[in-house]
Amino acid sequence: QVQLVESGGGSVQAGGSLRLSCAASGYIYSPYCMGWFRQAPGKEREGVARISTDGRTNYVDSVKGRFTVSQDKPKNTLYLQMDNLEPDDTARYYCAVRFSSCPWWLLLREADFDSWGQGTQVTVSS
Repeated sequence: QVQLVESGGGSVQAGGSLRLSCAASGYIYSPYCMGWFRQAPGKEREGVARISTDGRTNYVDSVKGRFTVSQDKPKNTLYLQMDNLEPDDTARYYCAVRFSSCPWWLLLREADFDSWGQGTQVTVSS
């Protein structure tokens, strides 16, 4: 049973940066796909970024050039570096794992992922 625990959220002003971490307990066999999602109050959960076993990444258009997803395999940890944050980035951020390769379609969908963390809150003030 893989458990995911997010950390690193907080409150920042617009233009600031945060780095989220997602620590996985238990071994995740290759191939896999890991992703970051977010959910703002009153809105549906939105896919933000994903990374494949071999390090290929995809991002939702709204964060391209500002967010970077990465992984540290020996530490079993997923990261999301968020720079130049905007108030619209305010949401609860979740990491998720898919126990198979990333889908060929680029859209990040909740239904494509198998296990989820509890999330960490990010608040960006103007």
